[in-house]
Amino acid sequence: MTTDENDLCHAEEDPYGLALRPGREPVYLRLDDGRRIRMPVHRWHEQPTVADRTVLERCSGPVLDIGCGPGRMCRALLSRGVFALGVDITPRAVALTTALGGLALRRSVFDRLPAERGWQTVLLIDGNIGIGGDPHGLLRRCGDLIAPTGRLVVEVDPHDLEERCTARFENHRRQGGPFFPWARLGQPALHRIAADLTLAVTDQWTSGHRCFAALAHEGPSCDRPDGTLAATEDTGTAV
Repeated sequence: MTTDENDLCHAEEDPYGLALRPGREPVYLRLDDGRRIRMPVHRWHEQPTVADRTVLERCSGPVLDIGCGPGRMCRALLSRGVFALGVDITPRAVALTTALGGLALRRSVFDRLPAERGWQTVLLIDGNIGIGGDPHGLLRRCGDLIAPTGRLVVEVDPHDLEERCTARFENHRRQGGPFFPWARLGQPALHRIAADLTLAVTDQWTSGHRCFAALAHEGPSCDRPDGTLAATEDTGTAV
């Protein structure tokens, strides 16, 4: 299916909405202390990278992609024969995902979602651990979405940090949208929060400079015979 992206969601002209239009200007995340982080907009619109493929290989269907953006992961999973549904609060994201052949709902992860407690994989990648500014609450919510045998795949910061802040999206002219709560989380903090929520970290890996972990409900299904954490190292130059 083809579409003219200019026909999609004309009203969505904030910097994040514009970032969902491929080939546009850079978009940054401006934190409340003045720091500015360039968003990997190009990655959202391209085919899955080497790092993305390490996530796709660990996905069992059905898959829920939280904060799906233009839907590259959902579409890649569908092309592999794995059912995947994206959710995003931005109309343009949902429109692009569906126009390009994916499935998506305009909804917050904190809204009522289809098949709660029935998803075999829930994805929180591309910084989406920051949604809502409360990783503890977000991970608790995601734990309620996955099936008893399901897993939550999370992308975390490569540094050891646990940061809550407010942020906004802005363009290179420093024009921005409204501030919203946000968070950044590294692997050690993820382990601490997971333990508090009785979630077990069953896998963790890196690809290039990106870091990931898989979490599951604690119990016999996630026990390992040697009692150790299965860790893998994937190499690649993906951004």
